[in-house]
Formats: sequence, C-alpha cells, structure tokens
Amino acid sequence: MIRLAGRVAVVTGASRGIGLAIAESLSGAGADVVRLARSLVPRRTRGYSDIPCDVTREGEVQRVAETLNREGRVPDILVNNAGVFLLRPLVETTATQFREQLEVNLVGPFLVLRAFLPAMRTRGSGHIVTIGSVADHVGLPGNAAYSASKYGLRGLHEVLTAELKDTGIVTTLIAPGATDTALWDSVDRAANPGLPARESMLRPADVARMVTEAVCL
Repeated sequence: MIRLAGRVAVVTGASRGIGLAIAESLSGAGADVVRLARSLVPRRTRGYSDIPCDVTREGEVQRVAETLNREGRVPDILVNNAGVFLLRPLVETTATQFREQLEVNLVGPFLVLRAFLPAMRTRGSGHIVTIGSVADHVGLPGNAAYSASKYGLRGLHEVLTAELKDTGIVTTLIAPGATDTALWDSVDRAANPGLPARESMLRPADVARMVTEAVCL
C-alpha cells in the first residue's frame, strides 16, 4: 500500500502506544514519517526520522519545525497525538497534576500547531489530525484533569477547523474509547471497578487504522 508515497507525516508522542502505531501505519502506507517524542534518539532510517522533542517546550518544537522547513519537508500530515493520562477523583488530584495534564494534552498541541501551521498555510494544503478521547465529550468519574484537558483540545480543534476553512488544509478529530496501552499499567483497577477490561479495549492499531484511512480519503 503506497497511497501516501511522497507525503511527509509528523507524529507527536510516537515512541510508543498509539503514536507508534500511527507512525507505523502511515509508514506502511508510504509516508515519510517524522516521529517526535521526548525519549527518542536522533536517527534517520528508511521511512522514518526520529527527533527527540518535548512538545511542551516551545523552543524545541519551533526548532524541529524550522529544521524540517529548511529540508523542504513541510508536513503534509500532522498528527497531534502526544498525551498523558491521569485517573483520579477531583478532590484527590493535586494542582500540579492538573497543570501537567493541561500542559501536555492541551498546551503541547497548541505549540505544535503554532510551529507547523504557518508553512502548511503558505503551501495551501495538508491534513491535521487531532487524537482526542471519549473523555473529550463525556464526563467520566476520575477524569477531572484528563477530561478538562481533552475537552479543551476538542475546543482547540473546532476553532482550528473554523479558521482553516477554504485554506486547503483538512482537519480531523479522532476520539477513541479506552485503548489498551502502557498508560493502563499503573492504574489500580481494584479502586476503579467500573473500568472496562483491557481485553475489551481498542488496540493502538485500531486507532492507527482510523488515522490512515482519514488521511488517505
């Protein structure tokens, strides 16, 4: 499958879980994939460029965007995926934890858009995919901080969609339900008996397939 041959795709949070699956799926469809994550080691292999980047640090994100622009690799596909997850009742959530959820899940995507969008608008084409969550439109117990960040991300996406009307840039929000990734490893299931069983959850590959199908339309 080479439907994305010649396309440059930037995926944040691409070192594991959903982000890694998205990167692999887009690469399998022929895209030149740039993977961004804090834990990555700089390297370029066939089909991939790995760049360490903390999306909450504006300078780091801007440097990556400027480097790709100089290389003539303005993204055709930009996937805002990097995120963190916290399952904790509101009264047990510290202010520091609340801020961290907002910083990674909302401020980070904003900084990514600020860095990459100008060149995409100048070119007049591209596809921006936002990875949301069922928690961005359903209030679930224990999701005070996470839902606040994801509701905000949905709002950011909707404003982006309105502002990019008639620019040639397409926007897609994908809001999957619970997905079986390492984020669930530390969750105390005994203290949260209402959680779905991991074997019944979506798999990262399921979300990745949705992304690839969306950008290939």
